[in-house]
Amino acid sequence: MRIGLLGTGPWAQMAHAPALSGHPEWEFAGVWGRRPDAAKELADRHGVPAYDDADALIADVDAVAVALPPSVQAELAVRAARAGRHLLLDKPLAPTVEQGRAVVDAVQEAGVASVVFFTTRFQPETEAWIAEQAAAEGWFTARAEWLGSVFTSDSPFAASPWRQEKGALWDVGPHALSVLLPVLGDVRRVAAAVRGPGDTALLILDHVGGASSTLTLSLTAPTAAAGATVELRGETGVTVLPDSSGNAVSALVRAADALGVAVRTGRPHPCDAAFGQRVTEILAQAEAMVYGEAV
Repeated sequence: MRIGLLGTGPWAQMAHAPALSGHPEWEFAGVWGRRPDAAKELADRHGVPAYDDADALIADVDAVAVALPPSVQAELAVRAARAGRHLLLDKPLAPTVEQGRAVVDAVQEAGVASVVFFTTRFQPETEAWIAEQAAAEGWFTARAEWLGSVFTSDSPFAASPWRQEKGALWDVGPHALSVLLPVLGDVRRVAAAVRGPGDTALLILDHVGGASSTLTLSLTAPTAAAGATVELRGETGVTVLPDSSGNAVSALVRAADALGVAVRTGRPHPCDAAFGQRVTEILAQAEAMVYGEAV
């Protein structure tokens, strides 16, 4: 099957293009970007054609991988799904509930497969840990801290306009939720959401399984304080999300594997567009509470 890449930014260069160009099942078929010169440079690096028109690339492939800001991703995902193309999407699915719902509707109406790339869900050690904890019972509470120093370091994402606008809630919040939801169950309500220093967001969630969770999310933490932790406490004791030996490229290869399985079997992946939309809905509720605005 042929897959094209929409996007040419740091994430496309660091993860998507290397993962797709070396994938044993998918044929990397081309690159489109909003900057034609960047698309040509990335395409040449991987020996594939650059496209001047996104729809032309969509027409030439069986699936598209998207590495673009959420609002741009949502629009192109709808177009690709309506053209009958399978979708390998990035998180967050969309920046608003309405845009996310449009993606889900297009996927369902076209009957295409979709996978949203939540990195932690596609790393072997963390994937296995999540599955093990999801099978256990009696969880009482969880603590998730996802802290970065993106805007105070030499991060390649420091100049990202959408990250500057939406902050940690939308950038690393999806990672935390992708771990908590399969273990503790869906969020019954966002009990509290407030703003901390910088872009830090502090959330308290009430889950349908009866457990609660607290999330601390930041892209403006001190560099020495950066890192990610998820701790669960319950009847079986205390357990912590393990470190992963993999990287973004290997995780994205596994996400592309998962998309291939969904295409062949017709069975939705747990991290499909519908799951991505549920994460969007929770983030939108929290955003309205943090900033006091309707979303």
